[in-house]
Amino acid sequence: MLSYFLELNNVVQAFIACMITWGITALGAAIVFFFKKVNKNLLDGMLGLAAGVMIAAAFFSLLNPALSLAEELNMIPWLVAFIGFFAGGMLLFSGDKIFPKLIKNKENSKAKRTLMLVLSITLHNIPEGLAIGVAFGSIAYGIEGATAISALILAIGIGIQNFPEGTAVSLPLRREGFSRKKAFLIGGMTGVVEPIAGVVGALLVLKVRFILPFLLAFAAGAMIYVVVEELIPESQSNECKDLMALFTIIGFSIMMILDVALG
Repeated sequence: MLSYFLELNNVVQAFIACMITWGITALGAAIVFFFKKVNKNLLDGMLGLAAGVMIAAAFFSLLNPALSLAEELNMIPWLVAFIGFFAGGMLLFSGDKIFPKLIKNKENSKAKRTLMLVLSITLHNIPEGLAIGVAFGSIAYGIEGATAISALILAIGIGIQNFPEGTAVSLPLRREGFSRKKAFLIGGMTGVVEPIAGVVGALLVLKVRFILPFLLAFAAGAMIYVVVEELIPESQSNECKDLMALFTIIGFSIMMILDVALG
């Protein structure tokens, strides 16, 4: 199965990988059918592990290839990496500031909370899909560190943190009075942007090689923002903060070893 996947077109690989991450989001949302509450230690541990995986992926699968390709294209590597990385982080920062203002006039507090929750998770899923697409698309150029295995590992890391995200949407919606079916559908649909962003990212990379270093760094910046703003703070809200930090270290170590050894 893996050998067949590795032989596919890079865009198709990105699409399949993002469909899997979307499926994991839906799987997380499906928890609403079985539980009213999910063990917080389990969810926080998954978020901590995913944070470590995504931090390592941001460097080994995105920033490092961005620097290598920028140098190959006779650009200024540090400048390209900085512009892309900063732009990726600022996009999500701006989104987090703008969306609450767009819905501040909503009179129904229930509708406002629901919309904020869905928009927040959906916004953060876009750069994750883009990161997967860019990672798979960059394979075509034979850049050091850009391999199908590393891109697949990146997708797995993103998928891990998508599970608790899906749950984080569906369970609160259920508590707000939504039916289980509706809470599941809304929670699952927050991940639909990932396959779209993944295909767009892969196509952009394949069509316009010149912007690849920027896109790689951009995806890294967006991912680090998600990790710092969402994953780590949420995992550290746990009483066992030291254990959650250890999960982050383990996640980083696993991604680093796999990326370097298999890349």
